[in-house]
Amino acid sequence: QVQLMESGGDSVQAGGSLRLSCTDSRITRSNFCMAWFRQAPGRDREGVASVSALGDSTTLADSVKGRFTISRDNAKNTVYLQMNRLKPDDTAMYYCAARRGCSLDPKQFVYWGQGTHVSVSS
Repeated sequence: QVQLMESGGDSVQAGGSLRLSCTDSRITRSNFCMAWFRQAPGRDREGVASVSALGDSTTLADSVKGRFTISRDNAKNTVYLQMNRLKPDDTAMYYCAARRGCSLDPKQFVYWGQGTHVSVSS
C-alpha cells in the first residue's frame, strides 16, 4: 500500500517561494511516476507537474511553467515541488499522487496524499 505524506504548505505573499515535499517509503521500489495536483475552492482538481520514476522526464502545466519545478530524490524517497514567483491564483490545496506511467489527469491516479495548503496573498 502506497501512503503519501505532503508537507511544506504555508501562507506567503505574492512573489514569494515555497517548496513542497512528498514522502513515501515505497515510491522508489514501486517505480511510480509522481505528480502534484492542486484544487482551489469551487474548482476542479488540476494537474500541476509530474516526474518520471527515474526523474529524467518532467511535465509542467502551462500555468506554472517558468515558475515551478518538480524533482525527486529517490535516495530520500521524496518528491519536491519548488514554487517560485507565487501568485494569488496559486492558492489551493496541493496534493501528491502516484501511479505507474506519468499523467496529469487526476482521474488516472489511485494513490493520494492528504494535501498541504498553500495560500498566496497579494
